[in-house]
Amino acid sequence: MLAMDQGVVEEWLSEYKTLPDSAVSTYAASLKDKGALVPAIYKVIRENYSDLLEPVCHQLFEFYRSGEPQLQRFTLQFLPELLWSLLSVSAARDPHTSGCIEALLLGIYNLEIVDKDGQSKVLSFTVPSLSKPSVYHEPSTIGSLALTEGALANHGLTRVVYSGPHLQRETFTAQNRFEVLTFLLLCYNASLSYMTMTSLQSLCQLSSRVCICGYPRQQMRRYKGISTRMTVTSEFLVQLITGIHYALCNGEVELGSKALDDVLYRAQLELLPEALLVGNAIKSSLHGAALKNNAKDGGRSIQVEITPTSSRISRNAVTSLSIRGHRWKRHESQEMSIDNDASMGGVAIPEINVTGVNCERMSNGDSLWPRPDGETLCGPAEVGHEVMAVRNQEVRRQKSVRRMAESEASGAPSTGRGQH
Repeated sequence: MLAMDQGVVEEWLSEYKTLPDSAVSTYAASLKDKGALVPAIYKVIRENYSDLLEPVCHQLFEFYRSGEPQLQRFTLQFLPELLWSLLSVSAARDPHTSGCIEALLLGIYNLEIVDKDGQSKVLSFTVPSLSKPSVYHEPSTIGSLALTEGALANHGLTRVVYSGPHLQRETFTAQNRFEVLTFLLLCYNASLSYMTMTSLQSLCQLSSRVCICGYPRQQMRRYKGISTRMTVTSEFLVQLITGIHYALCNGEVELGSKALDDVLYRAQLELLPEALLVGNAIKSSLHGAALKNNAKDGGRSIQVEITPTSSRISRNAVTSLSIRGHRWKRHESQEMSIDNDASMGGVAIPEINVTGVNCERMSNGDSLWPRPDGETLCGPAEVGHEVMAVRNQEVRRQKSVRRMAESEASGAPSTGRGQH
């Protein structure tokens, strides 16, 4: 660790101790302006034998215990790196170097499982109904839902899943380690929109390392860290996938994609159904999506498909325009049938062209009905009425010609016209 980074951390440790309570909020808002502080703290956490590790962990716990939201988020941004330090030290079977990190994580956990009055918290989560749209799904994309008796009985009902109360922990054991770490990741995911890009990168690296260490994929990723396999649970992987999904949609496309593939790789090896379900669902939803390569493109978000709220008119809707179009098509079909019948009877019927309408005469030579001298056809409504009148008159005339043609055709053997 460089002397400059060490000086930045030591200054940060000393200034908070002398800070009055009235200035905590102002101090918390000023932390984001200290660009060299966060990288220096990351270096301290990664060096397990650093002399500054214990005072840094103690200060981060004081930040979280203060109750100031900005100070709590400042501590949470280092959570992925703290988890990896704890897991890597546990895998290397050297627990003496992780005592302060364990104390910090257990302290955050014990603070989060109780409310302000010291009572155990019970977290509730509302499960969205498939029949109603939400930010996670659209009913139109699922298809028609069968209106069974059970579906109608459950329509409108809200399912709520509860988590807790959780037991307080004084030390990490093999039985409770991932229970505590999963809950800490749940707290981290609740503040994802406030996390920095460095923290999201650390989360993706944590996901990949935990899932591939000790497996053949570690050689493919060219990771030369510890090669001991780490035990994971399905709930822990689901929380990792949640954070990876957010990172994928907010700038970390390459690193997030690798992390998601590594988590699915481990879930397939361990046959963990919950992680496989959530991971494959996210991977399918992101297939072909235009992910942002830079978080500065806009606000933090997660991409979902939302049905537009603008009203639409069905193609099969009956309107005045569709009625007029149907009438024109009907007249055209009648004219085509008349032409076909007339041609079979041997009588030529003149064609009518209604597209060449002008103010005085039609293109086939038939004039419009008589009008006073000097009066012209100018309005579009008048043109439409006269065209319809001419078409109806021509249809009646062609019907009469058709009847004459049929009568002549019936007497063809006596006159000899059928031989021409």
